[in-house]
Amino acid sequence: MSRQASSRGSSGAASSRGAAAQRRPGGVLVQAPKSDIFVALLGISLGAIVLATLLMVLLFSQYSFSTKVSAASTPPAPTRIA
Repeated sequence: MSRQASSRGSSGAASSRGAAAQRRPGGVLVQAPKSDIFVALLGISLGAIVLATLLMVLLFSQYSFSTKVSAASTPPAPTRIA
């Protein structure tokens, strides 16, 4: 790894620092992790869940479900067991 040359004694010290700051990104450079077989399995399982959800919606759409809530009227009278 090379080091940046010192700018002591040079007349353009401020300009060389500004140029060096623009060339190099700040912070620590870390290599991005590579995807492996487990990432592929996660993708396959996500696709299976989405497909199963779509098939479930298609299956349930055959039935005529009503999503309207009836008005809450008086509850039924309690019955005596004994």
